Amino acid sequence: MNNPLLEDNVLPAFDKIDNNQIEDALDARLNACRQQVESLVDKPVTWDSLVAPLEEVDDLLAQTWSPVGHLNAVMNSDELRDIYTRCLSKLTEYSTEMGQHQGLYQAYQQLADSDEYQQLNQAQKQAVDNALRDFRLAGVALPEAKKQRYAEIKKRLSELSTNFSNNVLDATQGWTKLLDSDDELAGMPDTALEQAQQAAKDQQGYLLTLNMPSYLAVMMHADNRELREEVYTAFSTRASDQGPQAGKWDNAPLIEEILSLRHELAQLLEFGDYSERSLATKMAEEPQQVIDFLQQLAEKSKPQAEQELAELAEFSKTTLGIDELQPWDVTYCGEKLRQQQYSISEEALRPYFPVEKVIEGLFAVTARLFGISFEKEDSVATWHPDASYYQVHRDGKTIAGFYFDLFARENKRGGAWMDDCRVRRLSTTGEQQLPIAYLTCNFTPPVGDTPSLLTHNEVTTLFHEFGHGLHHMLTEINVAAVSGINGVAWDAVELPSQFLENWCWEKDVIPLISGHYQTGEPLPGDMLDNLLAAKNFQSAMMMVRQLEFALFDFLLHRQYDPQNPESVQAVLDRVRQQVAVIIPPAFNRFQNGFSHIFAGGYAAGYYSYKWAEVLSADAYSRFEEEGIFSPEAGSSFLSEILQQGGSKPAMDLFKAFRGREPQIDALLRHSGIQG
Repeated sequence: MNNPLLEDNVLPAFDKIDNNQIEDALDARLNACRQQVESLVDKPVTWDSLVAPLEEVDDLLAQTWSPVGHLNAVMNSDELRDIYTRCLSKLTEYSTEMGQHQGLYQAYQQLADSDEYQQLNQAQKQAVDNALRDFRLAGVALPEAKKQRYAEIKKRLSELSTNFSNNVLDATQGWTKLLDSDDELAGMPDTALEQAQQAAKDQQGYLLTLNMPSYLAVMMHADNRELREEVYTAFSTRASDQGPQAGKWDNAPLIEEILSLRHELAQLLEFGDYSERSLATKMAEEPQQVIDFLQQLAEKSKPQAEQELAELAEFSKTTLGIDELQPWDVTYCGEKLRQQQYSISEEALRPYFPVEKVIEGLFAVTARLFGISFEKEDSVATWHPDASYYQVHRDGKTIAGFYFDLFARENKRGGAWMDDCRVRRLSTTGEQQLPIAYLTCNFTPPVGDTPSLLTHNEVTTLFHEFGHGLHHMLTEINVAAVSGINGVAWDAVELPSQFLENWCWEKDVIPLISGHYQTGEPLPGDMLDNLLAAKNFQSAMMMVRQLEFALFDFLLHRQYDPQNPESVQAVLDRVRQQVAVIIPPAFNRFQNGFSHIFAGGYAAGYYSYKWAEVLSADAYSRFEEEGIFSPEAGSSFLSEILQQGGSKPAMDLFKAFRGREPQIDALLRHSGIQG
C-alpha cells in the first residue's frame, strides 16, 4: 500500500494523508531508524560515518511525523487525536531509547575525543557538544533502574501534556452562547457581529465562542457588562473546577502530576529542581539570575503600572459610571480610555489592515532588510483552503519555503506559532534540503465579500511569527542539529520574532503595511500619529502581567517541594501580590489553560519572552542609530544572527552583531517605562 508518510517528498503530501495510515507509517519508520542506528555504532567513528547518517535517519522520521503533529494542531478530530496520542507515546519511547543509547553516546564521545573533532567546522563541533550534553540530560549515565524510571516519567509527561492541551481545546470549544438578536451586543463592531452571525451557521442569531477573535471582541467592545462578566468567567475557568463547565475537563490533577514528575525527573539527573534542569540548555546560567532579572523589571514597572491602573479606575468611574473596576471591565474601559486620549481604537484601524495588504508590506520590509523575495505557489497541496504556500528567493535562487494558515476555525488550536516542516541540511549524497516553516495564526477570517481585517495588535503578531520563520528559513547552516531554530538557546529563540515587531511601529513602514480594504487609501496622518502616540498605552500594566506569568512559572518549578507541595493557586496568589496590579477573582483558573508551560516548551522558561525582549530591543536600537533600513545593520543581523542558527552560543552571536553584551535600557525606553 502506498503511504505518503513514507515517501521521500520535498513537501508533505497533505492531500493524500489518510489517518488510517499514520500509525503504520510511524511503526515502519521507527523500525527502520532503530536498525540504521544499530548499524552505525559498529563502524569506525567519523563525522561522515556517524553524525551525517544519523541526521538522515532523524530527517526521515521528521518527514513522517511533522505533518501529523501539524495536522493535530490545525485540523484536530477525535480520530486523529487518538492516533496522535498513541503515536506520541511511541515517539517518546524512541527518543528516550536513543538518548540513553550507550553505543551512540560512546560513539559521540569517541568523536569528541578524536583528532578529527579539531578539524570539524564550528557548526559540527557545536552539534557534537550539544549531543553529548543532551545524552547526559537524557540520563545516559544513570544506573539501569533509574534509566527505566526516567523513561517512564518521559512517557507519562508526554501523555499529560497532550491531555492538558486537549482539555484546553475541548473546553474552549465546549462553551458557546447564542443570542437571538444584537440587542445584547451593543458596542460590538460590525466585523465581530458578522463573524458571530457566520459562526451561528444554520441557527438564527449570533454565536459567541471562546476562540480569541470572538472573546476579545466581547471583552474590548461589548457595552453589556453582564455579558462581559459571563464570557470572562467562561474563558478564565476553562478546563477547571470552576465556571460553567466546572469539572468537565479539569486540568488541575494533570498540573499536580506534571509538577511532581518534572521534579522527580530533575532530581534523577542530579539537579536540585526543574528550574535548574530547564536552564541547562539556556542562556541564563542559574535560577537566581532569572529571578533577579524578573524582579528587577517588576520593581521598575510596578509603580508606573499602579499609576496606569489608578488612571483607568478614575476614568471608568467618572466617565463610564463603573464604580468598582472588575477584571472583565479592564479591557473594555482601557479601550475607551485609549480612544479618549488618542482618538484611536483597534477597531477603527481594522479597515486599513486587510491581511493581504499587511502580507504585501511584511514582504516588502523583509525584502529591504535581508535581500529576499517571495512567490506564492498555488499548486502546492495544503490541509485546508485557508492555507497557502510560498517560496523564498534570494539572488534568483529558491532558498526556503513556508506555509501560511492565518484564520481561526473549529478544531484548530488557539494562539499563533511557527514550527519547522523541513530543516536545512545536506544529505549524505550532498543534496541540499531547503528549510520549510509552518506559520500559524488565529485571525478573524473573511466574512462574505469582506476580507480578513486585522487589528494593529494582530499585525504585530504576524510580524512576530514571521520573525521566527525567517530565523528558520534564512539559515545557512547545513548541520541539521544547529540549523535554523534548532540548537538555539530557548531564552534567545524569541530574539528574531520580537525584533521584527519593531517595524510595525515605524512611521515610514506603516504606509507599506496598510491601505483601506475598499479604497486602498493609506492610513490617514492623524490616525497614524495617534497610533504611534498610543504605542505605550498601559505598557507597564502589560509588562507586569507578563512578569506575573514568568515568575509564577519559574517559582512554581523552582520551589516545588515533593514532601509538602504548595498549592499551585497559592504560588500564583503569592506572585500576584508581589508584581500584579490587577488581582483576578477567586474563581479565576488562569493556570489551567496555561498551555505554554504545561503543554508547550516553556516550563521554567516563560521568562524567555522578557529575556529575549531585552536582546531584541537592544538589537533594534542599532537600527535606530543607523537607520531602520540600514543596509549595513540589516546585512549584519542576517549574517550574525539569522544565518547562524544554533551554531554558536547565543551570547556570542549577539555580541558579534551589537559589539557588546545586551543592556536593559532599550527595553524600558521602548516600553515607555522610566528606568
